[in-house]
Amino acid sequence: MQGIMEQKKRVMVIVAHPDDPEFYCGGTVARWSREGMEVGYLILTNGNKGSSDPTVTPEHLASIRRIEQQTAARILGVKEVVFLDEPDGELQASLQLRQRVVREIRRYRPDIVICPDPAVYYFDTSYINHPDHRMAGVVALEAIFPAARNRMYHPELLEEGLEPHAVHEIYLAGSAQPNRWVDISDTIDLKIEAIKAHASQISDLEVLDRVRQRALDTDSYGRQVYREAFHYLYIR
Repeated sequence: MQGIMEQKKRVMVIVAHPDDPEFYCGGTVARWSREGMEVGYLILTNGNKGSSDPTVTPEHLASIRRIEQQTAARILGVKEVVFLDEPDGELQASLQLRQRVVREIRRYRPDIVICPDPAVYYFDTSYINHPDHRMAGVVALEAIFPAARNRMYHPELLEEGLEPHAVHEIYLAGSAQPNRWVDISDTIDLKIEAIKAHASQISDLEVLDRVRQRALDTDSYGRQVYREAFHYLYIR
């Protein structure tokens, strides 16, 4: 796997909310950044519903979360953060949104995309997956194939000088059927530090311990390591 990673140059993380990248794949992002890969974020919503505090307005919350996301991205070595500013909780797999995502894929031209697994509706018996997470996965996959690589889709982008681009490798985060694991033992502390940057979203510091515990795993040699799990796709 190391040889595969060395050949790659650009990664795009497409998610719904500020803080999603750090929870989903912060350790992987930090590792790949250290290995010389260029990572960019595409955040689809503004996160303006991510609070139950009656004293905070949606507009102020969106501003806070943008700053938090930029701070977290710097901690992990991310080169670029793009916000599409769709309303939180209202994400839909519309043609308009797909075009916006295709525009960013054609502009950034990633070799790898990390996005949520859209097939996951719930985890175990205690957590319903946020609908924005599922929609982000749907939009990302529909943008990757076939729209971003086919010049017949969204021809108006050709007028902007954005030629088709084919993404071949996809890492689906939060999948119930992982088939690839990235060792983040050397970057788990950076993942935790980046999550802490999202102070508006952390009311209980024990969540950081739970994140660390969930990442703890055993490798094929019986050693305890920290890992992030994905369902990996290779699209020719």
